[in-house]
Amino acid sequence: MEYTTVSAKIPREIKKKLDEFGIRPSEVIRRAIYEEIKEAELRRLKKEAESVKPIIAKITSEVVIKSIREDRER
Repeated sequence: MEYTTVSAKIPREIKKKLDEFGIRPSEVIRRAIYEEIKEAELRRLKKEAESVKPIIAKITSEVVIKSIREDRER
């Protein structure tokens, strides 16, 4: 896996607290980025699901049942 560097400016006071508590900023930043990506992916999936909702709403239960029966018979 190839890596790249990202950086963030934070107040000096916050940096001192990170040092005081032995918190590694890279781990915090990495975790926050992964979480943000996960949330963005979920938002995109919800949007896509909403866009197909009208199409799915047109499919009746009878059509679904018929399709299942046809599959079982094959």
